[in-house]
Amino acid sequence: MTRSGQVIDVHAHVFPRISREESRILAGAGEPWLRDGMMMSGDDDYRPVTPELWDAGARLAAMDRLGVDMQAVSSTPLLFGYAAGPDRAADWCEMVNDRILAYCAEDPSRLLPLCQVPLQDLATACAMVDKAKAAGHRGVHIGNHVGPRNLHDQDIVAFLTHCADVDMPVLVHPWDMLATDRMAGYMLPWLVGMATETQLSILSLMLSGAFERLPSSLRLCFCHGGGSFAFLLGRADNAWRNRDIVRKDSPKPPSAYTDRFYVDSAVFDPRALRLLVEVMGVERVMLGTDFPFPLGEQEPGAVVRDCPELDEAARAAILGGNATRFLGLG
Repeated sequence: MTRSGQVIDVHAHVFPRISREESRILAGAGEPWLRDGMMMSGDDDYRPVTPELWDAGARLAAMDRLGVDMQAVSSTPLLFGYAAGPDRAADWCEMVNDRILAYCAEDPSRLLPLCQVPLQDLATACAMVDKAKAAGHRGVHIGNHVGPRNLHDQDIVAFLTHCADVDMPVLVHPWDMLATDRMAGYMLPWLVGMATETQLSILSLMLSGAFERLPSSLRLCFCHGGGSFAFLLGRADNAWRNRDIVRKDSPKPPSAYTDRFYVDSAVFDPRALRLLVEVMGVERVMLGTDFPFPLGEQEPGAVVRDCPELDEAARAAILGGNATRFLGLG
Protein backbone atom coordinates (compact mmCIF):
# COMPACT_ATOMS: atom_id res chain seq x y z
CA MET A 1 0.00 0.00 0.00
CA THR A 2 1.31 3.46 -0.87
CA ARG A 3 0.61 6.82 0.69
CA SER A 4 -0.33 9.99 -1.13
CA GLY A 5 2.58 12.03 -2.45
CA GLN A 6 5.10 9.20 -2.74
CA VAL A 7 7.78 9.37 -5.44
CA ILE A 8 7.90 6.10 -7.41
CA ASP A 9 10.49 5.47 -10.12
CA VAL A 10 9.34 2.83 -12.62
CA HIS A 11 12.59 2.73 -14.63
CA ALA A 12 15.58 1.76 -12.48
CA HIS A 13 18.08 -0.97 -13.27
CA VAL A 14 19.98 -3.62 -11.35
CA PHE A 15 22.88 -5.88 -12.31
CA PRO A 16 23.05 -8.45 -9.51
CA ARG A 17 26.35 -10.06 -8.66
CA ILE A 18 27.03 -12.72 -11.30
CA SER A 19 30.38 -14.45 -11.61
CA ARG A 20 32.28 -15.28 -14.79
CA GLU A 21 31.55 -18.95 -14.27
CA GLU A 22 27.83 -18.35 -13.77
CA SER A 23 27.69 -16.28 -16.95
CA ARG A 24 28.71 -19.34 -18.96
CA ILE A 25 25.10 -20.56 -18.70
CA LEU A 26 24.56 -18.46 -21.83
CA ALA A 27 27.35 -20.29 -23.69
CA GLY A 28 28.58 -17.54 -25.98
CA ALA A 29 25.37 -15.48 -26.09
CA GLY A 30 26.88 -12.39 -24.48
CA GLU A 31 27.80 -13.97 -21.10
CA PRO A 32 27.31 -10.85 -18.92
CA TRP A 33 28.91 -10.71 -15.47
CA LEU A 34 30.43 -8.26 -12.98
CA ARG A 35 34.11 -7.69 -12.30
CA ASP A 36 35.32 -4.99 -9.89
CA GLY A 37 32.79 -2.35 -10.89
CA MET A 38 32.83 -3.27 -14.57
CA MET A 39 30.00 -4.84 -16.52
CA MET A 40 31.54 -7.55 -18.65
CA SER A 41 30.35 -9.23 -21.84
CA GLY A 42 32.28 -12.45 -22.05
CA ASP A 43 35.93 -11.43 -21.66
CA ASP A 44 35.33 -7.86 -22.87
CA ASP A 45 34.82 -4.76 -20.75
CA TYR A 46 31.35 -3.36 -21.45
CA ARG A 47 30.86 -0.38 -19.13
CA PRO A 48 32.06 0.83 -15.72
CA VAL A 49 29.25 0.98 -13.16
CA THR A 50 28.67 2.17 -9.59
CA PRO A 51 27.81 0.12 -6.48
CA GLU A 52 24.11 1.05 -6.53
CA LEU A 53 23.76 -1.35 -9.43
CA TRP A 54 24.64 -4.42 -7.36
CA ASP A 55 24.58 -3.21 -3.73
CA ALA A 56 21.05 -2.72 -2.36
CA GLY A 57 22.29 -0.79 0.66
CA ALA A 58 24.04 1.72 -1.59
CA ARG A 59 20.86 2.03 -3.68
CA LEU A 60 18.64 2.68 -0.67
CA ALA A 61 21.05 5.33 0.61
CA ALA A 62 20.97 7.01 -2.80
CA MET A 63 17.17 6.87 -2.86
CA ASP A 64 17.08 8.58 0.54
CA ARG A 65 19.45 11.26 -0.70
CA LEU A 66 17.48 11.80 -3.91
CA GLY A 67 14.01 11.77 -2.36
CA VAL A 68 12.75 8.58 -4.03
CA ASP A 69 10.38 6.45 -1.98
CA MET A 70 10.13 3.37 -4.21
CA GLN A 71 11.73 1.92 -7.33
CA ALA A 72 10.57 -0.78 -9.72
CA VAL A 73 13.86 -2.63 -10.16
CA SER A 74 14.52 -4.21 -13.57
CA SER A 75 17.54 -5.98 -14.99
CA THR A 76 20.12 -4.18 -17.09
CA PRO A 77 19.16 -5.07 -20.70
CA LEU A 78 22.55 -6.69 -21.25
CA LEU A 79 21.15 -9.51 -19.10
CA PHE A 80 18.16 -10.41 -21.32
CA GLY A 81 19.83 -13.46 -22.89
CA TYR A 82 17.63 -13.51 -25.99
CA ALA A 83 20.41 -14.89 -28.19
CA ALA A 84 20.66 -18.13 -26.21
CA GLY A 85 18.73 -21.33 -26.80
CA PRO A 86 15.46 -21.57 -24.85
CA ASP A 87 16.71 -24.06 -22.25
CA ARG A 88 19.84 -22.11 -21.40
CA ALA A 89 17.89 -18.84 -21.49
CA ALA A 90 15.33 -20.27 -19.06
CA ASP A 91 18.06 -21.32 -16.60
CA TRP A 92 19.67 -17.90 -16.98
CA CYS A 93 16.44 -15.99 -16.34
CA GLU A 94 15.68 -18.16 -13.31
CA MET A 95 19.06 -17.20 -11.82
CA VAL A 96 18.70 -13.51 -12.64
CA ASN A 97 15.17 -13.39 -11.22
CA ASP A 98 16.25 -15.08 -8.00
CA ARG A 99 19.10 -12.58 -7.64
CA ILE A 100 16.75 -9.64 -8.22
CA LEU A 101 14.39 -10.97 -5.55
CA ALA A 102 17.27 -11.35 -3.11
CA TYR A 103 18.46 -7.82 -3.91
CA CYS A 104 15.00 -6.32 -3.34
CA ALA A 105 14.59 -8.27 -0.10
CA GLU A 106 16.89 -5.66 1.47
CA ASP A 107 13.74 -3.50 1.71
CA PRO A 108 10.73 -5.01 -0.09
CA SER A 109 8.55 -2.04 0.82
CA ARG A 110 10.75 0.21 -1.35
CA LEU A 111 12.38 -2.06 -3.94
CA LEU A 112 9.86 -3.73 -6.24
CA PRO A 113 11.32 -6.55 -8.37
CA LEU A 114 10.51 -6.99 -12.05
CA CYS A 115 11.34 -10.36 -13.59
CA GLN A 116 12.77 -11.11 -17.01
CA VAL A 117 11.81 -14.03 -19.25
CA PRO A 118 13.17 -16.01 -22.22
CA LEU A 119 11.01 -14.11 -24.68
CA GLN A 120 12.36 -16.20 -27.55
CA ASP A 121 10.13 -19.09 -26.42
CA LEU A 122 6.43 -18.37 -25.79
CA ALA A 123 5.53 -21.30 -23.56
CA THR A 124 8.60 -20.94 -21.36
CA ALA A 125 8.17 -17.17 -21.09
CA CYS A 126 4.53 -17.51 -19.99
CA ALA A 127 5.39 -20.20 -17.45
CA MET A 128 8.18 -18.06 -16.04
CA VAL A 129 5.88 -15.07 -15.61
CA ASP A 130 3.53 -17.25 -13.57
CA LYS A 131 6.37 -18.56 -11.43
CA ALA A 132 7.90 -15.12 -10.94
CA LYS A 133 4.60 -13.60 -9.87
CA ALA A 134 4.10 -16.38 -7.31
CA ALA A 135 7.62 -15.71 -5.99
CA GLY A 136 6.95 -11.98 -5.48
CA HIS A 137 7.88 -10.18 -8.68
CA ARG A 138 5.62 -7.19 -9.35
CA GLY A 139 5.92 -7.08 -13.15
CA VAL A 140 7.97 -8.22 -16.12
CA HIS A 141 10.72 -6.40 -18.01
CA ILE A 142 11.24 -7.19 -21.70
CA GLY A 143 13.30 -5.92 -24.60
CA ASN A 144 11.54 -4.23 -27.49
CA HIS A 145 12.34 -7.02 -29.97
CA VAL A 146 13.80 -10.51 -30.20
CA GLY A 147 16.15 -10.57 -33.16
CA PRO A 148 14.04 -9.57 -36.21
CA ARG A 149 10.74 -10.10 -34.34
CA ASN A 150 9.06 -6.85 -33.29
CA LEU A 151 6.41 -6.59 -30.59
CA HIS A 152 3.57 -7.32 -33.03
CA ASP A 153 5.02 -10.80 -33.64
CA GLN A 154 2.30 -13.40 -33.08
CA ASP A 155 4.06 -15.11 -30.17
CA ILE A 156 5.00 -11.85 -28.46
CA VAL A 157 1.40 -10.63 -28.71
CA ALA A 158 0.34 -13.95 -27.16
CA PHE A 159 2.87 -13.38 -24.37
CA LEU A 160 1.56 -9.86 -23.72
CA THR A 161 -1.97 -11.26 -23.64
CA HIS A 162 -0.87 -13.77 -21.02
CA CYS A 163 0.62 -10.96 -18.92
CA ALA A 164 -2.73 -9.17 -19.05
CA ASP A 165 -4.55 -12.36 -18.09
CA VAL A 166 -2.38 -12.89 -14.99
CA ASP A 167 -2.32 -9.17 -14.09
CA MET A 168 1.41 -8.58 -14.59
CA PRO A 169 2.43 -5.12 -15.86
CA VAL A 170 5.08 -5.03 -18.60
CA LEU A 171 7.98 -2.58 -18.90
CA VAL A 172 9.49 -2.40 -22.40
CA HIS A 173 13.10 -1.28 -22.79
CA PRO A 174 14.97 -0.72 -26.08
CA TRP A 175 18.08 -2.80 -26.61
CA ASP A 176 20.28 -4.28 -29.35
CA MET A 177 19.88 -1.13 -31.41
CA LEU A 178 19.55 -1.12 -35.18
CA ALA A 179 22.23 0.22 -37.56
CA THR A 180 24.99 0.31 -34.95
CA ASP A 181 27.54 0.13 -37.76
CA ARG A 182 26.46 3.66 -38.67
CA MET A 183 26.51 4.94 -35.09
CA ALA A 184 30.10 4.53 -34.00
CA GLY A 185 31.21 6.81 -31.18
CA TYR A 186 29.51 9.47 -29.07
CA MET A 187 27.06 6.93 -27.57
CA LEU A 188 24.90 7.37 -30.67
CA PRO A 189 23.24 3.95 -30.26
CA TRP A 190 21.91 5.24 -26.92
CA LEU A 191 21.13 8.77 -28.13
CA VAL A 192 19.59 7.88 -31.52
CA GLY A 193 19.07 4.12 -31.62
CA MET A 194 17.09 3.78 -28.39
CA ALA A 195 14.61 6.48 -29.36
CA THR A 196 14.21 4.91 -32.81
CA GLU A 197 13.76 1.39 -31.44
CA THR A 198 10.99 2.55 -29.12
CA GLN A 199 9.22 4.48 -31.88
CA LEU A 200 9.41 1.34 -34.01
CA SER A 201 7.94 -0.82 -31.24
CA ILE A 202 4.98 1.45 -30.55
CA LEU A 203 4.09 1.92 -34.21
CA SER A 204 4.45 -1.81 -34.89
CA LEU A 205 1.75 -2.49 -32.30
CA MET A 206 -0.48 0.26 -33.67
CA LEU A 207 -0.22 -0.23 -37.43
CA SER A 208 -0.27 -4.04 -37.32
CA GLY A 209 -3.59 -3.99 -35.50
CA ALA A 210 -2.03 -5.67 -32.47
CA PHE A 211 -3.70 -3.24 -30.08
CA GLU A 212 -7.03 -4.39 -31.53
CA ARG A 213 -6.18 -7.94 -30.46
CA LEU A 214 -4.54 -7.22 -27.11
CA PRO A 215 -6.73 -7.00 -23.99
CA SER A 216 -7.47 -3.46 -22.84
CA SER A 217 -6.46 -4.61 -19.35
CA LEU A 218 -2.80 -4.93 -20.43
CA ARG A 219 -0.58 -2.49 -18.53
CA LEU A 220 2.31 -1.69 -20.84
CA CYS A 221 4.97 1.00 -20.36
CA PHE A 222 7.67 2.16 -22.77
CA CYS A 223 10.88 3.62 -21.37
CA HIS A 224 12.59 6.90 -22.31
CA GLY A 225 9.35 8.79 -22.83
CA GLY A 226 8.36 6.48 -25.67
CA GLY A 227 11.43 7.53 -27.64
CA SER A 228 10.63 9.71 -30.64
CA PHE A 229 6.98 8.61 -30.74
CA ALA A 230 5.28 11.71 -29.32
CA PHE A 231 7.15 14.16 -31.54
CA LEU A 232 6.45 12.12 -34.69
CA LEU A 233 2.85 11.11 -33.98
CA GLY A 234 1.51 13.74 -36.38
CA ARG A 235 3.64 12.27 -39.16
CA ALA A 236 2.29 8.78 -38.45
CA ASP A 237 -1.32 10.00 -38.40
CA ASN A 238 -0.81 11.86 -41.66
CA ALA A 239 0.58 8.72 -43.28
CA TRP A 240 -2.37 6.65 -42.01
CA ARG A 241 -4.85 9.14 -43.50
CA ASN A 242 -3.15 9.39 -46.88
CA ARG A 243 -1.60 5.99 -47.66
CA ASP A 244 -3.60 2.78 -47.76
CA ILE A 245 -0.45 0.69 -47.27
CA VAL A 246 -0.03 2.35 -43.86
CA ARG A 247 -3.60 1.82 -42.65
CA LYS A 248 -4.28 -1.58 -44.22
CA ASP A 249 -4.09 -3.49 -40.91
CA SER A 250 -5.14 -0.75 -38.49
CA PRO A 251 -8.76 0.47 -38.40
CA LYS A 252 -7.79 3.56 -36.42
CA PRO A 253 -5.03 6.17 -36.72
CA PRO A 254 -2.04 5.84 -34.37
CA SER A 255 -3.29 8.68 -32.16
CA ALA A 256 -6.36 6.58 -31.28
CA TYR A 257 -4.18 4.14 -29.31
CA THR A 258 -2.35 6.45 -26.91
CA ASP A 259 -4.67 5.29 -24.13
CA ARG A 260 -3.39 1.72 -24.46
CA PHE A 261 0.06 2.21 -22.92
CA TYR A 262 2.16 4.31 -20.58
CA VAL A 263 5.50 6.04 -21.00
CA ASP A 264 8.04 7.16 -18.46
CA SER A 265 9.13 10.77 -17.99
CA ALA A 266 12.80 10.35 -18.95
CA VAL A 267 12.89 13.14 -21.56
CA PHE A 268 15.14 15.58 -19.61
CA ASP A 269 13.50 18.80 -20.82
CA PRO A 270 10.30 20.47 -19.52
CA ARG A 271 9.33 21.36 -23.10
CA ALA A 272 9.53 17.73 -24.15
CA LEU A 273 7.59 16.66 -21.07
CA ARG A 274 4.85 19.19 -21.88
CA LEU A 275 4.46 17.67 -25.36
CA LEU A 276 4.52 14.14 -23.94
CA VAL A 277 1.71 14.96 -21.51
CA GLU A 278 -0.29 16.66 -24.26
CA VAL A 279 0.02 13.59 -26.49
CA MET A 280 -0.42 10.84 -23.90
CA GLY A 281 -2.54 12.50 -21.22
CA VAL A 282 -1.19 13.14 -17.74
CA GLU A 283 -2.57 9.80 -16.51
CA ARG A 284 -0.27 7.89 -18.90
CA VAL A 285 3.11 9.35 -17.86
CA MET A 286 5.12 8.01 -14.91
CA LEU A 287 8.41 8.99 -13.33
CA GLY A 288 11.34 7.09 -14.83
CA THR A 289 14.98 7.96 -14.28
CA ASP A 290 17.14 5.14 -15.76
CA PHE A 291 18.88 4.97 -12.36
CA PRO A 292 21.78 4.53 -11.73
CA PHE A 293 23.28 5.18 -15.17
CA PRO A 294 24.94 8.50 -16.13
CA LEU A 295 22.46 9.06 -18.99
CA GLY A 296 19.59 8.94 -16.49
CA GLU A 297 17.91 11.81 -14.67
CA GLN A 298 20.38 12.82 -11.98
CA GLU A 299 17.78 14.62 -9.85
CA PRO A 300 14.70 12.39 -9.95
CA GLY A 301 11.54 14.34 -10.72
CA ALA A 302 13.27 17.64 -11.40
CA VAL A 303 11.88 17.93 -14.94
CA VAL A 304 8.37 17.13 -13.67
CA ARG A 305 8.63 19.77 -10.97
CA ASP A 306 10.14 22.34 -13.36
CA CYS A 307 7.47 22.00 -16.04
CA PRO A 308 5.35 25.17 -15.60
CA GLU A 309 2.38 23.78 -17.52
CA LEU A 310 1.80 21.05 -14.91
CA ASP A 311 -0.32 21.81 -11.87
CA GLU A 312 0.26 20.13 -8.51
CA ALA A 313 -2.24 17.38 -9.20
CA ALA A 314 -0.51 16.52 -12.48
CA ARG A 315 2.91 16.52 -10.84
CA ALA A 316 1.69 14.21 -8.08
CA ALA A 317 0.19 11.84 -10.65
CA ILE A 318 3.42 11.62 -12.67
CA LEU A 319 5.70 11.40 -9.64
CA GLY A 320 3.83 8.52 -8.04
CA GLY A 321 0.07 8.29 -8.45
CA ASN A 322 0.13 6.75 -11.91
CA ALA A 323 2.78 4.22 -10.92
CA THR A 324 0.61 3.12 -8.01
CA ARG A 325 -2.06 2.13 -10.51
CA PHE A 326 0.39 0.65 -13.06
CA LEU A 327 2.16 -1.53 -10.49
CA GLY A 328 -1.03 -2.48 -8.67
CA LEU A 329 0.09 -0.95 -5.37
CA GLY A 330 -3.08 0.85 -4.34
